[in-house]
Amino acid sequence: MPELPEVEVVRRGLARWVAGRTVEAVEVLHPRAVRRHPAGGADFAARLTGETIGVPQRRGKYLWLPLEGRDLSVLGHLGMSGQLLVQPEDAADEKHLRIRVRFDDAAGTELRFVDQRTFGGLSLHENTPGGLPDVIAHIARDPLDPLFDEAAYHAALRAKRSTVKRALLDQSLISGVGNIYADEALWRARLHYERPTATLTRPRSAELLGHVRDVMNAALAVGGTSFDSLYVNVNGESGYFDRSLDAYGREDEPCRRCGTPMRRRPWMNRSSYFCPRCQRPPRLVS
Repeated sequence: MPELPEVEVVRRGLARWVAGRTVEAVEVLHPRAVRRHPAGGADFAARLTGETIGVPQRRGKYLWLPLEGRDLSVLGHLGMSGQLLVQPEDAADEKHLRIRVRFDDAAGTELRFVDQRTFGGLSLHENTPGGLPDVIAHIARDPLDPLFDEAAYHAALRAKRSTVKRALLDQSLISGVGNIYADEALWRARLHYERPTATLTRPRSAELLGHVRDVMNAALAVGGTSFDSLYVNVNGESGYFDRSLDAYGREDEPCRRCGTPMRRRPWMNRSSYFCPRCQRPPRLVS
């Protein structure tokens, strides 16, 4: 699944090429692409036609296009393989093109939703008073949000009585962190993924949060060079940043800090990558 940096790259690209444009026509080419819009594809197309796209917004991994002058937004679910692309109108259709949005101007480009596995999609939703689509109102602020409340996060973390990686991936506590960047931040913080959250002191959780921000900012800086074109590309897990990863995907490779071979362990239908020397597992209390 794309994580915060990948989604922010897409948001920035859409802000440049789509914001302020008025929709002339919408084609829904696959019903699964609008399955989260209960009224169906024809209703989605009819309601979006004639609307003007506002500045794209993001919270954590969630991306939406507000409609100017309306309390409505188009929520984008990228899923495992979804891409929001801005393409020339005369470009050949992608093999897995699911939705096409044309605009009433002379820019010569259109917005396309492409999704090979059809796990993602677009849907229209009412906005909350805070401007979020109502279906994601429960999602916490992400660590790059200026209004992120560190004190409240630390209190919630200790009260959660969970393990640290589970807490990092809990979108009701902190949004935008996925499996890859959780492993990266935990490696930088020298914390094992099964460390109980109740054992984290305020300075230790602040340190971990700092590493989460550093990892995401580093990833965003690398990914930020690739949206400056008409083709906005979203890749999945490793994204644009696989060459700079210190933990994720490096099983049996030497730890870049101590040289110990990195390990991988199954974890919640995923994998956790860690250094057995730098990130020692918590002691079991008998």
